[in-house]
Amino acid sequence: MTRYLMSTAAMLAVSASAALAEGETIGFSQIGSESGWRAAETTLTRTQAEERGYELQFSDAQQRQENQIAAIRSFVAQGVDAILLAPVVATGWDSVLEEAKEAEIPVVLLDRQVDSAEDLYLTAIGSNLVHEGEVAGEWLAGEVGERDCRIVELQGTTGSSPAIDRKAGFEAAIKDHANLEIVRSQTGDFTRALGKEVMESFLQAENGGKDICALYAHNDDMAVGAIQAIKEAGLKPGEDILVVSIDGVPDIFQAMANGEANATVELTPNMAGPAFDALEAYWADGTMPEKFIQTESRLYTQADDPAGEYERRKGLGY
Repeated sequence: MTRYLMSTAAMLAVSASAALAEGETIGFSQIGSESGWRAAETTLTRTQAEERGYELQFSDAQQRQENQIAAIRSFVAQGVDAILLAPVVATGWDSVLEEAKEAEIPVVLLDRQVDSAEDLYLTAIGSNLVHEGEVAGEWLAGEVGERDCRIVELQGTTGSSPAIDRKAGFEAAIKDHANLEIVRSQTGDFTRALGKEVMESFLQAENGGKDICALYAHNDDMAVGAIQAIKEAGLKPGEDILVVSIDGVPDIFQAMANGEANATVELTPNMAGPAFDALEAYWADGTMPEKFIQTESRLYTQADDPAGEYERRKGLGY
């Protein structure tokens, strides 16, 4: 499958063809607000829609697939011009996507994939989730060198494509490093509260945390919660326990600036820019986009001006 790599600057630019689609109504089924990254994605989607003259019908699914399915059916009944879907899990979408297709309403997936036929959606916007996990694993392998490292893992929502792929990528990156071992792995559901709670259980099970070398979290919010648990256990996050996670939210940069986190792999929250660009080209002359449009991601460490990154990102709605 062909993949396009789009820069952050390109995604933030408003398409010159926006006027062609001004006044369209777009339904947006958002997973919920389980993380700062998710909130930023919602904020930027609203901003992009307003700048382009769209009416955005927003639905918060509160992390429940049945709510998303109901929202999509409502959008179809309303006769919206397009649907944006950030799917909470990867499976179980065929029927409702068929309904949207029969109504000739294009569906664009945001930041997550579905296990459905490609003809049921126009395109999917997102990062290479497996690669994100690989980058995190490669960083950790390089950081610890040859010393033994017992890793605890905070997984994302069970059954979601980020949880599945970020785990697979990380495991692939460390598989040839016999000194690196994931000793405990449990879902934190992408939330700070559960990330803290699960990390507390990890610490209790691993000699008060003394037997833990590193934490790998599938998102920054869980990492931030876990950092609090590590501090409350009397340990120094970032030193006693290395912390690597994914997303690039402001608070993880603040943690890095404070020496309490070590690395994050950025996932841009601006999925709406390339989604609207693809829709505008499709509406203008029927241009079919590639089935996957890849956004830009990069690794940030304590050497990459985390305090400055915090300042640059804190106003984006996280």
